Amino acid sequence: MGKARSLAVTAALAAGLTLSVGTAPAQADSIRYVYYLYSDCVNGGNLGIQWGWWTSYSCVYMETYGPKWALWA
Repeated sequence: MGKARSLAVTAALAAGLTLSVGTAPAQADSIRYVYYLYSDCVNGGNLGIQWGWWTSYSCVYMETYGPKWALWA
């Protein structure tokens, strides 16, 4: 009975590990850099896509501490 129980526990742990690896959460967007010009923000976002750092981006206008563009990716 002890051997069957340890085999069942091992199988359950292996199944749980497989399921948890397969369902990893998506990475949330975060601010990558802040630019003074919109064109610089777009260029930075496009370079990040070309270099494989992220798959999409957005430039968001912020007025805190002066006019700036935040690159979210």
